[in-house]
Amino acid sequence: MKSARIRLIFMIIPAFLLAGGNLFAAQPFEGVITFRITYPGKKLTESQLALFPKALSVMIKGGRSRTDILTGGGSRVEITDHQEKTKIKLLNMMGQKYAIKYTTEDIAKETAKEPPVEVELTTNTKNIAGYVCKNAVITVNDKNGKYTIDVYYAPELGGKQANFDKGIYKDIDGVLMEFSMRTPEMTMRFTANSVEKKTVSLKEFEIPPDYAILSKDELKSKIGGKE
Repeated sequence: MKSARIRLIFMIIPAFLLAGGNLFAAQPFEGVITFRITYPGKKLTESQLALFPKALSVMIKGGRSRTDILTGGGSRVEITDHQEKTKIKLLNMMGQKYAIKYTTEDIAKETAKEPPVEVELTTNTKNIAGYVCKNAVITVNDKNGKYTIDVYYAPELGGKQANFDKGIYKDIDGVLMEFSMRTPEMTMRFTANSVEKKTVSLKEFEIPPDYAILSKDELKSKIGGKE
């Protein structure tokens, strides 16, 4: 269970999460989208569940997005510039605060590591957080075989430009509103439960002064190879 918690803290969590899909709509959305996180097929006790993330939020303003997730062992923030195609990851691990900058080339290398996928568009729809969302079935061909993921997305909120950094979801033409993330230990299901239009401060997209800026190699040496 400890290894699972560590993986959840340091894995790239959404980046796939719809971050910034609205940035490319005709009338750009500014506000916050929240998701609930569930673990289908995984039996967890109350004490175990308390250590795993239950919610995630995405702030959006202009060409930027910020994704926040909390776990029992720390927090993770991803700030993405969808125009420059760059990213900053903020890690707070029991008081140790680090910021890691990613270039367009860094992100492209990460995305290239994802397994090949096949995307099937269906006629199914679902109302999620007040938006009529379209459905796609993604077949993932990883090293352990094939598996499928149902995803619902909102074209009304934006196009696939927002998914440039989202691996297996990069070809989805809309904001991700319900999707899954699979790890060796479990499957995590993300479902949007609210969309709030509000003013977001530009300070939310800056590196806080108490965060040490590290390279990816320096980070790996501090957290034992996890990133």
